Amino acid sequence: MMQTLQGPTNVEDMNALLIKDAVYNAVGLAAYELFDSVDFDQWFKNQLLPELQVIHNRYKPLRRRVIWLIGQWISVKFKSDLRPMLYEAICNLLQDQDLVVRIETATTLKLTVDDFEFRTDQFLPYLETMFTLLFQLLQQVTECDTKMHVLHVLSCVIERVNMQIRPYVGCLVQYLPLLWKQSEEHNMLRCAILTTLIHLVQGLGADSKNLYPFLLPVIQLSTDVSQPPHVYLLEDGLELWSVTLENSPCITPELLRIFQNMSPLLELSSENLRTCFKIINGYIFLSSTEFLQTYAVGLCQSFCELLKEITTEGQVQVLKVVENALKVNPILGPQMFQPILPYVFKGIIEGERYPVVMSTYLGVMGRVLLQNTSFFSSLLNEMAHKFNQEMDQLLGNMIEMWVDRMDNITQPERRKLSALALLSLLPSDNSVIQDKFCGIINISVEGLHDVMTEDPETGTYKDCMLMSHLEEPK
Repeated sequence: MMQTLQGPTNVEDMNALLIKDAVYNAVGLAAYELFDSVDFDQWFKNQLLPELQVIHNRYKPLRRRVIWLIGQWISVKFKSDLRPMLYEAICNLLQDQDLVVRIETATTLKLTVDDFEFRTDQFLPYLETMFTLLFQLLQQVTECDTKMHVLHVLSCVIERVNMQIRPYVGCLVQYLPLLWKQSEEHNMLRCAILTTLIHLVQGLGADSKNLYPFLLPVIQLSTDVSQPPHVYLLEDGLELWSVTLENSPCITPELLRIFQNMSPLLELSSENLRTCFKIINGYIFLSSTEFLQTYAVGLCQSFCELLKEITTEGQVQVLKVVENALKVNPILGPQMFQPILPYVFKGIIEGERYPVVMSTYLGVMGRVLLQNTSFFSSLLNEMAHKFNQEMDQLLGNMIEMWVDRMDNITQPERRKLSALALLSLLPSDNSVIQDKFCGIINISVEGLHDVMTEDPETGTYKDCMLMSHLEEPK
């Protein structure tokens, strides 16, 4: 039947046009079943491309059907070498007089760009034209669902070409604030805008700071649980917040102010907690001192409440955030998260039974011991009063438990941290510490074995976690 339909059809013969449309529809729906029966590459070049070039009005349904059919086959059987020919055809069809043809073409473009065999180098010569035409289509369509659809296509293109999109996004950046305002009653369209902004920020990198006058109020609204739209916008809003921090060159007062939304979000204890922790880490890495001075007290209170009610995995995630604060700011960090540290100390002394949790406890305490000795001493004094023990006795118990549970720590960097932390105690004249000398040396030797690798060029061993000033980051 396919062979009987070779060549363009007489536009006056409506019956023949409908038959051809039905056959193309069947071939598209059965793409996987017809994999071995159809030489699609040849058919595309010899039959389908010429069909797309017929511009008669009566051929509009067939043009739409053909570009749909190509979209169905793109991930089934379509040679990479033919893609430039397809991109050329898509550029032409995105200028078609018929809106339905243009919308269907945009759908096929998304399928093409989203395909596993997509190659950016083939696509880049057509990027400017396609992006401009997609933007024009976004402006022209009026239905909310259609705008969402076109935005998803734009998002997909931006995601795949990443930073290459920078020269062409000016028009979209100017239009999105208007579209956001117009979509006040259409939360699903706003979700599509948020997705587009996520990919835009990733594509623009540090230049995304120019979007802050629009971007930050959008994040503020989307993540404010007191605002009704948060029910629809929260998940995408949090992702946008996280991506914005990842790409921010520096903290701004406005970006810092948005963190006021975080405390109610942590109280929700929802499936978005992991993203919330990513956001908190983002602030810690971006500007630890300013952030901790402003928000650490409230954040610590939220963490204390969370630790009482969340799962073991959740406790580990909370403590990893605390550890990052101690790592980035060893002086201010322990002071700000002081209420959590007795909880960690107690877990170590009592021999926390979950290895992952114990490993995290030791990581947090290792940071304090290694980087802020005076604070560790005051914490040890406080815990000695709570346990009604002598400081030396409690320290001995902690070292003994630490050495005994070292096997709970699986990551080499954490094992090295524990070894360094305990080694930092050895210069002391304290007899309790001296009694634990053998255990500390044993775990230190084990830690050395974990991190030392042989240099094949020199035959010498070196710490794989140290990078010399001559090495390039991997």
